[in-house]
Amino acid sequence: MKFCPKCGNLMLPDRKKKVWVCRVCGYEEPFDEEKDRDKTRITQKVEHKPDEEIVVIEQDVKTLPTTKVTCPKCGNDTAYWWEMQTRAGDEPSTIFYKCTKCGHVWRAYE
Repeated sequence: MKFCPKCGNLMLPDRKKKVWVCRVCGYEEPFDEEKDRDKTRITQKVEHKPDEEIVVIEQDVKTLPTTKVTCPKCGNDTAYWWEMQTRAGDEPSTIFYKCTKCGHVWRAYE
């Protein structure tokens, strides 16, 4: 970490210009990659798409709770259900159903 000598705020490296830059007052100072290597760390934020890694339960469904809901495929009125957060944390979770008769899996968006 490097702090601005003028205003005391955090300075960030601008690797293209090879300078440290204060985001508040604009003060710049030369950046030495060898000398300043221990003061910088580059991080990358990874964002997953909502449909990645959706797990469809195939085994041990008998341990899941059941509910009365009509299967759109066979018309059976009982299904196993589970809830999963498939979208952003501030959005409601998705309820999945699996028919106890034909095994068809579908979602209910709330």
